[in-house]
Amino acid sequence: MSRSVIATEDAAPAAGPYSQGIAFGNLVFVSGQLPIDLATGELAEGIVAQTKASLSNLEAVLVAGGASIASVVKTTVFLKNMDDFTAMNDIYAKSFPGSAPARSTIEVARLPKGALVEIEAIAARID
Repeated sequence: MSRSVIATEDAAPAAGPYSQGIAFGNLVFVSGQLPIDLATGELAEGIVAQTKASLSNLEAVLVAGGASIASVVKTTVFLKNMDDFTAMNDIYAKSFPGSAPARSTIEVARLPKGALVEIEAIAARID
């Protein structure tokens, strides 16, 4: 099996020494995607906009790796404040209609750049 780095300008750049994603065999592993608005290079405003931006960046890396949002099997959502769970969940559900992937949601003390949310995923490549 081969391991390859996934990099795309259609998603926020990595904020440190890591890859946006890694393809390994039939799987795509997407690093946590911050809610960076590509038009401004800044964090989106508020949990709704940040969730949308994180999911948009996530989808761009998936596509660059030969996967899609529909082929996601597991996500992890990191929230700065669990009080934002319902608002995040409403937006998240729209990205995964039908059968949603397995998911963990964790409240964390801090996220890079002061983000309110970060989302990572594991997906199967589309053949």
